[in-house]
Amino acid sequence: MAAHKALEGKLVVLMGGSGFLGQHVAEALLSRGARVKVVSRHPEKAYRLKPLANLGQIQFLRGNVAIRDSVVGAIAGADAVVNLVGSFTGNIDQVMGTSPGWMAEAASATGAGAFVHVSAIVPDSHEGIGYAQAKRHGEDAVRSGFDKATIIRPSLIFGPNGGISELFGKLIETFPVIPVFGPDARVQPVYVVDIARAIVHALENPGDCGGKIYELGGPEQITMMALNRQIAAAQRRKRVFLAMPDELSSLFASLPGTPMSRDQWALLKGGNVVSGKHPGFKEIGVAPKPLGLFLDSWMQRYRKHGRFNKPQTEG
Repeated sequence: MAAHKALEGKLVVLMGGSGFLGQHVAEALLSRGARVKVVSRHPEKAYRLKPLANLGQIQFLRGNVAIRDSVVGAIAGADAVVNLVGSFTGNIDQVMGTSPGWMAEAASATGAGAFVHVSAIVPDSHEGIGYAQAKRHGEDAVRSGFDKATIIRPSLIFGPNGGISELFGKLIETFPVIPVFGPDARVQPVYVVDIARAIVHALENPGDCGGKIYELGGPEQITMMALNRQIAAAQRRKRVFLAMPDELSSLFASLPGTPMSRDQWALLKGGNVVSGKHPGFKEIGVAPKPLGLFLDSWMQRYRKHGRFNKPQTEG
């Protein structure tokens, strides 16, 4: 069967499918004729997908990955499963460690032919960070429950209306002075559509991709300081960027109510680039696109006068 027909009519369950990445994966699957079940605590966030589906092609299910019966019920009858659940808050070891194991076991029991688990790049330097430990726990649990699972480890994701481009875009639009945490930390921004394409490729080719780990980073490595400056330039805004020393950054992240947790700060400080120890985009058949290809267009709405902004730099 041709790869692009491999998922036609198949039921693919997206655990945590209402999120930024999940909606792009759903779009890609719908275009290939797959039947898609979006499972989430808030499935209504993905209702925008309805017009993209044929009659009966998409289903939305409210579920809780912290409840084993909910996981098993959601996955029953699936031909393939993708786990997209991630969090920095709450019981992260449950939702990113134990629960993925439940999903893998349920997928195996129901006879699914493919399982893709979206994890994260967690270098050895991240040892001891709760988020990194939960991600490692999840990978181990998935491999134990579904030995031919494909594990996807993306770097920082960007895309229209989401990811790091949206996060930093709003901050740079709003504040004239921006503190930059981990200014020298190197990241490898990766386009959300490229990650979605890689996931779909793994689902279409479980014989080739099953049992493997793929680390997926964009074609460019860039420091956090340079990334902020690039986004400000695309907005045509003059901004002052303050390189924050680690001691001050750590203190800030420890305070209640701040937009960055201590785990997030520690992960950022360590950088987020592919290790080279695992296959990447080349091996999965996707040519990744750089952030700069899209940034000027996406940042138009953040400019002082939006699409009517003059070509010179604005304040």
